Amino acid sequence: MKATQNPPAQVQVTPADVLRMAALYLRRHGWHQGTYYANTTDTLTPPACAAGAIGIACAGHRVEHFSQLDPDALADYLAALGVFVDYLDTTAPIFFIDEDGYLLDEWNSPYSWNDDPARTAEQVVTALETAADEWDSLRKAEGETR
Repeated sequence: MKATQNPPAQVQVTPADVLRMAALYLRRHGWHQGTYYANTTDTLTPPACAAGAIGIACAGHRVEHFSQLDPDALADYLAALGVFVDYLDTTAPIFFIDEDGYLLDEWNSPYSWNDDPARTAEQVVTALETAADEWDSLRKAEGETR
C-alpha cells in the first residue's frame, strides 16, 4: 500500500456471514459426524461437523476447541453458534423423554443435531444457510433488530 492510499475500512463480520462461510466450507471440504473434524492428518481442511465448520470460518484454520480461539474469533464463533442454535430450536427441537414418557428436557444442541444418524450433509448445509438468511431478514442494514 502506498503512503497516499487510505487503509481499507474495517468490515463487520456478522453471524450470518460466518454461517455462510461454514456452509461453503462443508460444500468444499465435506461434512463429518461424531467429532469436530474427520480424523485425518494429511489435509489442513478436513471434513467437519457444523460446529467445526463454524470454528474454521472464524479462525481460518482447524480449531479443536472453541477455547483455542482468540477473543475476537471467539465472539464471532459464539454469536454464530447462538444464531444456529436459535434456528434449530425453532425448526428441529429435540425432546428428551424418559422411559415413562415424561418430558425431561427440551433442548437443542447443534452437536446432537449434526450427529443424528439420519442427518445428511445437505440438511446441515441448508440449515446453516437458512439460519444465516433468517438472521439477515431480522436485521436492518445497520445490524439493528427490526
